[in-house]
Amino acid sequence: MIVRQNFDYEDSVNCQITNGIIQLVVSDHGAEMQSITKDGQDYLWSGDARYWKEHAPVLFPYVGRFTDGKYTLNGTEYEMGIHGFAKRNIFTVIEQEEDNKLVFELRDNEETRKEYPCAFVLTVTYELKGNMIAIEYKVNNPSDERMFFGIGAHPGFRVPLEEGLSFEDYYLEFSRNSRPYRIGMSETCFLNGEDSEFELSGGNRIDLKHDLFDNDAIVLKDIADKVTIGSDKGSRKVTVSYPDFPFVGFWHAPKKEAPYVCIEPWVSLPSRQGIVEEFMDKCDMVRLDAHHDYSNKWSIKID
Repeated sequence: MIVRQNFDYEDSVNCQITNGIIQLVVSDHGAEMQSITKDGQDYLWSGDARYWKEHAPVLFPYVGRFTDGKYTLNGTEYEMGIHGFAKRNIFTVIEQEEDNKLVFELRDNEETRKEYPCAFVLTVTYELKGNMIAIEYKVNNPSDERMFFGIGAHPGFRVPLEEGLSFEDYYLEFSRNSRPYRIGMSETCFLNGEDSEFELSGGNRIDLKHDLFDNDAIVLKDIADKVTIGSDKGSRKVTVSYPDFPFVGFWHAPKKEAPYVCIEPWVSLPSRQGIVEEFMDKCDMVRLDAHHDYSNKWSIKID
């Protein structure tokens, strides 16, 4: 059902689906998840503005920051804010099955073309499958020219997940042992070209501590495509799978004891320090031919 249940935005409409196991609420503002409830427990971050006012923004058509807030495309300069504009736009609900599925759509318009001159159709699908939410990002290029874009997810999850436990009781556990590399970032969160090996505890874990994020996000490559938030002292878990995303970031508000952690599957990366990027030359951008579709899927499993 569609309900007026304003979490953040006065003009937004929230849509709710439930399959008897999970209840999911998604706003048409940014097609952003607002809550994920199972057995009376909300697993998604609340959006408390003392730490971070968002819940799970969709990142499109760029991930991260631009140097000076600017980029070029075919030599013409444009301005765009952090993580693109999808999260600031109202999507259209084009499909809703009350018990298990929601589909949102955003098309280019006069306002988006001021920041990004490409024609596009962005579709975000949420589907409940047992105790899992299957999510698909689909981009259609309706134009006669190749388009370039970045895309990613930014969901935040409450930590701790159970009363009586602390943030430090939790870990991020990957589905296999890895020797990942951390993407080198400057103090202002731009690429600096200094990627370095990132050691995992026991070969597959990151033990959560608030000071992990004092220098902002940890973004990894060459890593397992599934990670679980869990604790040896509790039973509740969240598992995020991202099989076709080459990067994954972990974050909470820097230098705060913020009671959440974000798991962020990314296809592309932010700008390089001090360089106004040309979209056509940036090697990690998605290149989508005229009249073609791009699709990428990820999921959230609640235990």
